[in-house]
Amino acid sequence: MHMATLVLIILSAGLASQWVAWRMRLPGIVVLISMGLLLGPIFGVIDITMNQTEFTELIGLGVAIILFEGGMNLKFGEFRRVGRGVSRLTLLGPPLSWLIGALCAHYILDLGWPVSSVLGAILVVTGPTVITPLLRQARLNKESASLLKWEGIVNDPIGVLLAVLAFQYFTLEDSSWFGIFMGLGKALLSAGVIGGIGGWITGWLYRRGSVPEHLKAPMLMVLVLIAYWGSNLIQHEAGLLTVTVMGLVIGNMHLVEREPLRDFKENLTTVLLAVLFVIIPSQLKISQLELINNWQVFVFTIAVLFFIRPLSIWLATLGASIRTKDKILLSWVAPRGIVAAATASIFGPAMVRSGYGEAEILIPLCFLIILVTVVAHGLTLAPIAKKLELAAEEKNGLMIVGASSWTHALASALKKLEVDVLVVDGSYNRLKPIRMDGIETYYGEVLSEHAEHELEHEHLSYLLCATDNHYYSALVCKALGHEFGHHRTFQLAPHEQSNKEQKQLTLQQRGYFAFEPPTDFQTLHKHLDSGWEIQSTTLSDDFSMDELQKRLGEMGEDWILLGNLSPKGEFQLYSSEQPFTTDSGWSMLYFSRTSL
Repeated sequence: MHMATLVLIILSAGLASQWVAWRMRLPGIVVLISMGLLLGPIFGVIDITMNQTEFTELIGLGVAIILFEGGMNLKFGEFRRVGRGVSRLTLLGPPLSWLIGALCAHYILDLGWPVSSVLGAILVVTGPTVITPLLRQARLNKESASLLKWEGIVNDPIGVLLAVLAFQYFTLEDSSWFGIFMGLGKALLSAGVIGGIGGWITGWLYRRGSVPEHLKAPMLMVLVLIAYWGSNLIQHEAGLLTVTVMGLVIGNMHLVEREPLRDFKENLTTVLLAVLFVIIPSQLKISQLELINNWQVFVFTIAVLFFIRPLSIWLATLGASIRTKDKILLSWVAPRGIVAAATASIFGPAMVRSGYGEAEILIPLCFLIILVTVVAHGLTLAPIAKKLELAAEEKNGLMIVGASSWTHALASALKKLEVDVLVVDGSYNRLKPIRMDGIETYYGEVLSEHAEHELEHEHLSYLLCATDNHYYSALVCKALGHEFGHHRTFQLAPHEQSNKEQKQLTLQQRGYFAFEPPTDFQTLHKHLDSGWEIQSTTLSDDFSMDELQKRLGEMGEDWILLGNLSPKGEFQLYSSEQPFTTDSGWSMLYFSRTSL
């Protein structure tokens, strides 16, 4: 098969698998690995003709970019809030998990200490590639999510480094404990110099404009790969720790280009995951899969889920200021991802070549544990988090940015209808009457770093920017659109926008206009001052939407439709740019002088 055809098959299969997983609400990794097994050992479609060393080196480049992107998503503000817990999870957790995992591998699987030690180190990692989608799906509160995210991203390179040191100790003739500590020191030194200082210099040059805008994202990708390669020359597999540190440094430098750079890396990571999780399992052989068909593997897998992880977490967090319910969640949630798969594909064959034939079990066993942990934790994280009261309820409600007399009236009406509402503003005086009415508020700038870490809005489904500054509202909508979904992000129309349409912001630069234009800030408050009220009525078979319009008059002039409430209590915000359909039993929320 031609290489171009093979690349196209891998890309198509990987992205199609992710789409199928999204449509069926399944963990993406499960579908990707299944596709890799079908195209590889089962049907033999994918056959990569390169030696194992070249293959693993290419895998390492992809994993380096994935870990760099994960490092960019770590914020020092999160660490300041959960720092002590993260320190325990990343400093004590990996060695404990490594030790307990190696003991279980030795006594349950009857593996020798060399292979058991490497396997225990590989299973230390959890990984951002699986944790991040699960957190998004479960919508954990920010403190619990921060603990899992920091642990998953930071422990990946630590687990790989532990595997490297164990591998070198048992395979190199001149290895000793002194050599092990020297290797660890060289890895930390390369991470600090190349990743830390190199990352800071890169950000400094970007900030000074030393690199043109169109080259910043691709050049950063190349610099990440160079940092990975250079660190590996100093200490084998230290590159993953280096790129994680580099991502952490650049991601916290508050660069103007941070969001475009992060978007570029996220898109690249999505493609890399699709490729790697199809390619790696496709190289398995049927004989390797047969190695995991026994009762010992079953018992070891159970131990991974119910013994190794819980014991290591509880020992690591003894005396730490972590809530008990967070410890329970951490004890259960530890899905393995691409780093575990890639590391097993590197060290499994290497140990076999070094004379440890039983290491052939590493790759199929790791894929089995990846599948089991992703399915088990992916299906149970959300219900367990809800049971522990660590997750938001189903998304249903409205976050309003901008406190005013009209948003006060809207929030009060929604509260009467038992719809969750949160009003955000940077003025204490504007928020005071709203808070006095028992409505939830947030005092502060919605785009601030504090709001990013502390403002809980995962339970709300819509965003309405109702300020008198059209351009500020547009800025907020674009900044928060990826969290709410751009189709659920709205702002008030600018004053007299219909007469100056060509001079206004395009839809790509703002949120959708709420309600029926020209409904702007001034119009709403003028109507409120003249006696208009926010009301609701329920449609029925005898009282349809058409009948409501006949009684109230022309929409936009005599009354303004604000939203509706389904019979199940689901709230929808109305916009002429995002219209919705209604039926009998739906409650309509509107702003009018006329009372029905």
